[in-house]
Amino acid sequence: MGKKRSRPRRAFTPEFKAEIVELCQRGDRTVGQVARDFDLTETAVRAWVKQAELDAGARADGLTSDERSELARLRAENRRLQQDVDILKRATAFFARETR
Repeated sequence: MGKKRSRPRRAFTPEFKAEIVELCQRGDRTVGQVARDFDLTETAVRAWVKQAELDAGARADGLTSDERSELARLRAENRRLQQDVDILKRATAFFARETR
């Protein structure tokens, strides 16, 4: 039995995702049919639909796109501040040894 090769990661524009979400929400076709028609994974299409519903306020079981971007920004800032604190701790220890 051959192993199924994974396909390369693809990037899609927000406009394309919005179009796919609209097709799914119209109700003409199922998520699976839309995914097959556009050669997409059903998981990705379901995630796009869920995110669109979160952003529209139709769901409350996750983060909106704005909240996600703010969280990513805050995590990056937190990482940078932790590095600054580590550097200051090492500098304090270095200068404490120098004065002895």
